[in-house]
Amino acid sequence: MLYITRHGKTDWNVIEKLQGHVDIPLNETGIKMAKDARASLKGLHFDICFCSPLQRAKKTAELMLEGTNTPIIIDDRLIEMGFGEYEGYLSYFNNPSCPINDLFVNPTAYVKQGGAESFEELFERTGEFLKEKVYPLLEEKKDILIVGHGALNCAIISQIKGTPLKNFWDNLTGNCEIKKLLD
Repeated sequence: MLYITRHGKTDWNVIEKLQGHVDIPLNETGIKMAKDARASLKGLHFDICFCSPLQRAKKTAELMLEGTNTPIIIDDRLIEMGFGEYEGYLSYFNNPSCPINDLFVNPTAYVKQGGAESFEELFERTGEFLKEKVYPLLEEKKDILIVGHGALNCAIISQIKGTPLKNFWDNLTGNCEIKKLLD
């Protein structure tokens, strides 16, 4: 089985500051969310956990899997989508004049700029990860947990479900929400 979750809350999540590759730690709420999520995983077994290299995801994985023997494997392809010079921006979602706004409100019109990553680049690296790591393990009947980020997880879920780009954000999960994807 394949499960996916998003890291716990950070201070930047709270104020809606665009994180991307910026390595922001969990806040106290995020730590509590990860610990609470651990309780919801009782009865589930994971053979392996793949995780983003960013500390907010790594700490979430460590807290959620504390007390288990599940190995946590860091994979750089699971880093959050890169937003380039727009990382650290506030009001990116509700500000049509922000050059990265289309990424969030009209994904099919989004054109990368300012060092940001394109959807094509995001889908290429997450698709490669699924093909090389996840699908072979699922064929072996292994149980997998992925701990990632908002856009990153949307890319993985979109590829598995065949979601069109215009509905990309329909796959967004809440912080520490655990979603079962495949049996």
